[in-house]
Amino acid sequence: MIPVNTPHFSGNEKKYLNECIDTGWISSEGSFVKRFESEFSTYIGRKHGIAVCNGSAALDVALRALNLEKGSEVIVPTFTIISPVQSLVNEGLTPVLVDSDEQTWNMDVNQIEARISSKTRAIVIVHIYGLPVDMNPILELAKRYDLKIVEDAAEMHGQEYNGKKCGSFGDISIFSFYPNKHITTGEGGMILTDDDALAERCQYLKNLCFQPGRRFVHSEIGWNYRMTNMQAALGVAQLEQVETIVSRKREIGARYNSNLTGIQKLQLPWRQTDYAENIYWVYGLVAESEELAQKIQKDLGNLKIGTRPFFWCMHEQPVFLKMGLFGNEPYPVAEKMARNGFYIPSGLGLTNDQIDEVSQRLLESVNNG
Repeated sequence: MIPVNTPHFSGNEKKYLNECIDTGWISSEGSFVKRFESEFSTYIGRKHGIAVCNGSAALDVALRALNLEKGSEVIVPTFTIISPVQSLVNEGLTPVLVDSDEQTWNMDVNQIEARISSKTRAIVIVHIYGLPVDMNPILELAKRYDLKIVEDAAEMHGQEYNGKKCGSFGDISIFSFYPNKHITTGEGGMILTDDDALAERCQYLKNLCFQPGRRFVHSEIGWNYRMTNMQAALGVAQLEQVETIVSRKREIGARYNSNLTGIQKLQLPWRQTDYAENIYWVYGLVAESEELAQKIQKDLGNLKIGTRPFFWCMHEQPVFLKMGLFGNEPYPVAEKMARNGFYIPSGLGLTNDQIDEVSQRLLESVNNG
């Protein structure tokens, strides 16, 4: 089988994990947690890093820390994993959706200003699949309308926007370290900010709101969202290899591009924009029809080649429709991507022979459609 993702451990992962085991420091109290927070925030170019147990937890904490008034509106893309909108709803905030750009697959920045109202307090940026959102127009809007920016860079380890690391923009940003990310800790996440008070607040919220001096006396409800020392040890080892990892992901993308260029009926990912070169978190494809997308995924599945469909739009999520959110709002670009999009194996453990095998089988499926 060629799975859709295979993590790759070729550095100090075993050494650092053994250190955790040998010393007995396996919980969130170990030294690797602070080391990972410090080294990752420095790599991204942020002042503070707050390690948590996953990317969704990072969003929960980040949004709570901003202390937005209940009922405030927050602009967010409809094409994303559920986590950003879930966190907004759980905080009593109202998500206001934006459609996607057909080429980059990110939120269409040209549609954002029209969605700003007197109730808007923030914009959640979600960088999708390999290319970043065009940040400058959004930063200008945020300044003009006095809006907070939450940058969801969960998929963007090592990516840059105009030479500046993704995750370094806005008031607060988050990353995920799930196994399919460029850097993995198994599960895990990170909150980044340059604001001292926000950083202190995030550390407090993620740690059950324990208070100095009277640890078990609580004045607020928080979460146990701590990262373990063992997770952080993996993260430190992976971060040491980040430039090699980014280079390999781009090699995988380039090889697929070479194999598939000129293929009919499929949209390949954009290689670059004026502000960024694709980092190929995944190698995504958008078929000309939903039927073709399903056929290809079925054909490859029968050959034990893993695929995964694109995210489903937030305005079509049953759970949100039951809440009375979004109504009959149309977002045609995102709807097409959700129905016709999928990605093929592109994990760091993928070999060149496997890339060529997947490419060949994909071409056969399209040509026999």
